[in-house]
Amino acid sequence: MTGTAEARYDIRDIGLAELGRQRIAWAAREMPVLRLIRERFQGERPLEGVRIVACVHVTTETANLAYTLRAGGAETAICASNPLSTQDDVAAALVADGFSVYAVKGEDHDTYYRHIHQALDHRPHIVIDDGADVVSTLHRDRRELLEQVLGSTEETTTGVIRLRAMAQDDVLAFPVIAVNDADTKHLFDNRYGTGQSTIDAILRATNILLAGKTVVVAGYGWCGRGIAMRARGMGARVIVTEVNPIRALEALMDGYLVMSMREAAPLGDLFITATGNLHVIDREHFPLMKDGAILCNAGHFNVEINLEALAELAAGGRRQLRPLVEEYRLAPDRAIVVLADGRLVNLAAAEGHPASVMDMSFANQALACAYLVANHRKLEATVYPVPEEIDREVARLKLASMGIAIDELTEEQETYLRSWQHGT
Repeated sequence: MTGTAEARYDIRDIGLAELGRQRIAWAAREMPVLRLIRERFQGERPLEGVRIVACVHVTTETANLAYTLRAGGAETAICASNPLSTQDDVAAALVADGFSVYAVKGEDHDTYYRHIHQALDHRPHIVIDDGADVVSTLHRDRRELLEQVLGSTEETTTGVIRLRAMAQDDVLAFPVIAVNDADTKHLFDNRYGTGQSTIDAILRATNILLAGKTVVVAGYGWCGRGIAMRARGMGARVIVTEVNPIRALEALMDGYLVMSMREAAPLGDLFITATGNLHVIDREHFPLMKDGAILCNAGHFNVEINLEALAELAAGGRRQLRPLVEEYRLAPDRAIVVLADGRLVNLAAAEGHPASVMDMSFANQALACAYLVANHRKLEATVYPVPEEIDREVARLKLASMGIAIDELTEEQETYLRSWQHGT
């Protein structure tokens, strides 16, 4: 696992590099945990000679992860995990700093997968995935590379679902660490990051006033919780739709209206999907919606809104109203508006999660990569949680960076918690 390849790339404009560097440096100010890990990596070099392929949203926060991996000794090639999420100035800065990057904002489907294959040409030992597209491509089309892959990490709920299905079918060829499932990831990134960045993207794209609007949030997982919380905080009435009775009950007791999508369709002014599933807003729902209803998606893939069915229903055609805002006219007096072509709205129409919350997610990524390199021989080809010691270390470092101290158990308390003799 040695050797450094010359940087290769396919990006929009290398001339944007200086702007990208400025924005990366701004994000770094909000990522103290990753900075501490980078300093540790510079001394320990746990990734010396390791080739990493990172299929990620190419953002300022991701760039800081890339620099941390390099500090640990890794050679990292980067491709986009979503056709609309790349920040072209960041891609340029990374190339200027010697990384191989294959990512252009707005790339089409064929280019997206060509970029994945170009990244895989770097013959990775470790894969950092965001939606499992690289891992699935490896198993489907690039099986000659599987033998040298030590393991992978996965950033998203959607990706973890796909990877667990692969493990269940006994086709997964190497161990995967589900970074998404770390407490210091999903409790903060998914809830507070998605909540804030989704609302931010909707407002940037449309400039609508949320106060007084009825917002329908499909899915009450951690992402849906965050979106519902922020929409209510902006003065909206919030309806939650769910298929899980426990989550539906939780949403009800958190103070939201809960109903089926069919019931919610005539009521909503703004619909936000966050389920990770297919056709959550479907053909049957569009005719029920009011004129001007706005639809967007905060899930990983652009399948949650059935856009093919909507296009078939749009007898009056389609037109662009603003950047990333498209109108589907169902009748002369009624239209439905879709944001960002149904793709991940917070990254297509805004900048994604704030750096402060990505600090913890990417700290988990960096430490999980080092863990895989050190322990891959002990691991089976299945999906593992982030080791608890990594999760707790990330939380400890984050608290320390914020100047917050917490209590520690005394020896007496630890003994009590291990005992069974004490009673009433």
